Amino acid sequence: MDRYRRNNLDRSSSPYLLQHAGNPIWWQEWSRETLSHAATNKKPLFVSVGYATCHWCHVMAAEAFSDDETAEFLNENFVSVKVDREQRPDIDQYMMHFIQSQSGSGGWPLNVFLTPDLRPVMALTYAPARPAGNRMSFIEIAKRVNDYLSSNSDRIAPYSAVEAEPPVKDEERLTEELASQFDHDNGGFGFGHKFPPHSTLLFLLYHLSVHDDAGEREMCTSTLDAMMLRGLNDHLQGGIYRYCVDSEWTIPHFEKMLYDQAMALWSYSLGFKLTGREQYRRMACRILKCLDECFEHDGLYVSAFNADTDHEEGATYLWSQSELESALGPDDFHRFSEVYEISREGNFEGRNHLIRRNDIPLEDIEERLLRIRKGRKQPSRDDKIICGINALVAVALIQAGRCLEKPELEEKAAEVVNDLLKRFWDGASLGHSLYNGMIQRQSFLSDAGALLTAITMLYENDDSWGDMMTVMSRYVKTFSEDGKWVESRADDFPAVYASWFDHPVPSAVSLAETGLARAALLTGGETPRAEYRRAYQSDFYNTGALLRNGLFHVITSRHHIPWKDLPANVIQRRGAPETDCYDGACRSI
Repeated sequence: MDRYRRNNLDRSSSPYLLQHAGNPIWWQEWSRETLSHAATNKKPLFVSVGYATCHWCHVMAAEAFSDDETAEFLNENFVSVKVDREQRPDIDQYMMHFIQSQSGSGGWPLNVFLTPDLRPVMALTYAPARPAGNRMSFIEIAKRVNDYLSSNSDRIAPYSAVEAEPPVKDEERLTEELASQFDHDNGGFGFGHKFPPHSTLLFLLYHLSVHDDAGEREMCTSTLDAMMLRGLNDHLQGGIYRYCVDSEWTIPHFEKMLYDQAMALWSYSLGFKLTGREQYRRMACRILKCLDECFEHDGLYVSAFNADTDHEEGATYLWSQSELESALGPDDFHRFSEVYEISREGNFEGRNHLIRRNDIPLEDIEERLLRIRKGRKQPSRDDKIICGINALVAVALIQAGRCLEKPELEEKAAEVVNDLLKRFWDGASLGHSLYNGMIQRQSFLSDAGALLTAITMLYENDDSWGDMMTVMSRYVKTFSEDGKWVESRADDFPAVYASWFDHPVPSAVSLAETGLARAALLTGGETPRAEYRRAYQSDFYNTGALLRNGLFHVITSRHHIPWKDLPANVIQRRGAPETDCYDGACRSI
């Protein structure tokens, strides 16, 4: 039997691809062999990109991708390929740039039709199996694309995904542009769906440590408060969800991603250090609890938790009022209702997603409800280990250790980095992901940049990290090509230039340049002045630019000290005597 006349995802090392192994579509994994088969047989490709905890990926898998008529049409006319965006961020980035160039937006599942020689033709996200309202069915879209290809394939131009250089902005102009997008009523940025703006918060918080501006402080505290009190936060177990579907931070998209926990931990720890607000310290500690109880596995951290439980979004997390009354009794339910917004009609399909009215501690009742919730069926977990995201967790642990004065967290971060090096570094290159004992050996700039940044922070306390910092700095530089950063070089896909976009995690470029700048500062190397880039798009990069431009601070146990005011021996990681008001370590934030 022809190997391409079957669904081959049952052989995959990706948890996402394994979820689609039962579809009637003859899915293939992305490989040189699959691409060669398409080219030889002059069959266009249908490429569908997603990830294991993506709600709409699951919906489309259950609808259009399980529909026999749709499968028959795709099997006859296309070579269908499934891609895990977390294992192949290079392919995902290229396809995402293409759909954004077409429509101005994107998302997952990310579905792209391409010619046999990989020229993208048309891209879309979710489409139903049957027409719904003004939505075309997926099979109708596929038929129209196939008709178009039959007579126009020779006229389809190649697509280049090189990002246009963003305009250069001065430092003060950046904060003005961020202020223009700030939602004064609800916190956060923009006025539709609310995503946790991790990189933007870090830029503003670090900028506050240089210039304490009332407007910037409001942007930070209002956003941190909204993320903490409203629907983005898992108030019982700690940690945050992916985003909220409304402007008031009420109802989340319930998946939990490791990268969100890492970045939020960093933001709340730094927010506590700069503002002294005890509620931010509590929030950071609850994120740590979530990491320990939910994500940690064999010394490292798994990727994500599904939004769905038994195909019902958020089912694990929702409560009817009667359930709460029965579980708590009248007195404790009264206490609970004074802190949380609870109603008979609920706020999500007749049930209540928990939202706080205030930040009054209520740990005894929350622990009781969490025990009940743990007895419910839980969302599935993506057990894939991603090197670069684990390195970001290490960075966040270091920052939490310093800002919350918990040195044991820095020791834990060192253990994480050592484990990453043991499992992913072979002495010449850095692997990307680990699942079921299998290492994905393809190298990505995002992993290298994140790991270098973590190592530079460990070096501040421990000179023994110096050799590895030098090695990893050299390795990061191998991703630079003709003055541009390359995300990855693969034998089955053209080299993709790295992105500058710093959401939801810092971009590969930002991590690489920040890591290299920190390494240079710590060893007396050159750190040329950096030009600032577009606000909101490149805020983590702009945080690194603060460092390179002499406006970054270190925080000791008692003082905030600008880099430009530090003695040279301190900048070079030698420390100064206690009597000089330094703590002997001068650790950065």
